[in-house]
Amino acid sequence: MKTFLTIAVCAGLLASGAPAPVFAGPGVIDRACRQSNRQAATPQLCSCIQRVANNSLSRSERRKVAKFFSDPHQAQEVRQSDRHTDEALWKRYKAFGEQARSSCG
Repeated sequence: MKTFLTIAVCAGLLASGAPAPVFAGPGVIDRACRQSNRQAATPQLCSCIQRVANNSLSRSERRKVAKFFSDPHQAQEVRQSDRHTDEALWKRYKAFGEQARSSCG
């Protein structure tokens, strides 16, 4: 009976066109935050920051921004860069930071 219900629920989701749930583990921002050895870097805060990053930054941007936790100088280099792509990243990073600050505390 249990197998039948599982199949029925899955079939119902597929028939309705609803996306299947995605179970994601900690992302690159979450891991970098937790490994930063900062006292304020609690698992709850790092997870919240990751959720904001998922909604604010592309996958490649999240990988680049995660490096800022261990090497803040990289953030400074992006901020001061003359490259158009770095300027665009910096604007999105600032917006992400503001969103994380208001959402995560």
